[in-house]
Amino acid sequence: MLDIKAVRKDPVAVADNLARRGFSFDATEFEALDARRKQADVAAQTLQAERKSASKKIGELIAGGMTVDDAKAQVNETLEKIASEIDAATAEAQAVQVALEALLLGTPNLLADDVPAGDSEEDNIEVARWGEPTKLGFDALDHVDLGEGLGQLDAATAGKITGARFTVMYGELARLHRALTQFMLNTHTSEYGYSEIYVPYMVNRDSLRGTGQLPKFEEDLFKLVGDQEYYLIPTAEVPVTNVGRDRIFDDKELGEQGLRYACHTPCFRSEAGSYGRDTRGMIRQHQFEKVELVHFVRPEASDAALETLTGHAEAILQALELPYRKVILCGGDIGFSARKTYDLEVWLPGQAAYREISSCSNFGDYQARRMQARWRNPETGKPELLHTLNGSGLAVGRTLVAVLENYQQADGSVRVPDVLKPYMGGADVLGKPA
Repeated sequence: MLDIKAVRKDPVAVADNLARRGFSFDATEFEALDARRKQADVAAQTLQAERKSASKKIGELIAGGMTVDDAKAQVNETLEKIASEIDAATAEAQAVQVALEALLLGTPNLLADDVPAGDSEEDNIEVARWGEPTKLGFDALDHVDLGEGLGQLDAATAGKITGARFTVMYGELARLHRALTQFMLNTHTSEYGYSEIYVPYMVNRDSLRGTGQLPKFEEDLFKLVGDQEYYLIPTAEVPVTNVGRDRIFDDKELGEQGLRYACHTPCFRSEAGSYGRDTRGMIRQHQFEKVELVHFVRPEASDAALETLTGHAEAILQALELPYRKVILCGGDIGFSARKTYDLEVWLPGQAAYREISSCSNFGDYQARRMQARWRNPETGKPELLHTLNGSGLAVGRTLVAVLENYQQADGSVRVPDVLKPYMGGADVLGKPA
């Protein structure tokens, strides 16, 4: 959530920044609501003073010779009127505060200065490229044909069990999926200082509100039916980032690099608004898995932390020897809560295209303000908002797709990347075509 003090200071500048997203922030509406709130607060304070003065009047009348009952009777009518007016002013102030909060909860984060202009993903800017697109020397198959050819990828059975946009994997393919997960977790925890964390796969509304999925994006979520209002997580970002909700971290807990968490979870998304897109295979599914990286850092460290976090995701792609490119998202394509985002796009020979495999974002204090995630600044002794960041390190299913397509052989088998062989019992090749 935006800092209301900053919005009050220059609502027009806020509106101009948000316009770079294509978001229309009504500065006039905000100023009108804020003026109403201030007016109601002043009215309530004035009436409180009047009630105090009227209450004193009882004592003055008694001191002047009036009986207690007569003094109260003379003043009570005034006190009752003031009490009614206080109730009305308080209700008005509360209503306006609710309206202001709703306005801010529905307002996305401000963009960093170096986020490029643009309306869609077509306007994202490539900033780096690693490796060259794989040249196979034969016509590339996509991951669906490869997996089905091996007899280890089965959308039909998943459709019978559940429905569209689900997959069943068997044997070596399922093991390769698990191997990727283990490799990612081991790399991030042993080489980059992440603490592995296990979290619930269901969360409450407060958690989703804290990271920015609610109230605006409820249609993208799977809500459970029952006595408790729970949602399946769309990403581990939600439960892991909420570890810091309503908490004040000691400066020593943050250490030099801040707190780093790595978490493997399934993710569940309704994919509302994506119907007709990527209906074939594992690119866009209702259930998939990711290894998520989450950072809590001091404000002055967040810009550098984004580069570091993105580099950790890139290291997985490089270890797997998968060609990719790094792009910075433009204002029209960036996520609601992010102030700056890099996407990593891996090369898929079956599509002859780069496709997103990781999104790494700096949220500044936007999520922390919603969650009240803070640290105690030793220089001031006061709690201050942390900055939060997260990114996929990586999306496991899409990494599996990339390995299948980039390591495929002419006979339909798939070579196992060197770094994954220890997790695959030393196997060099993933099966033979069925």
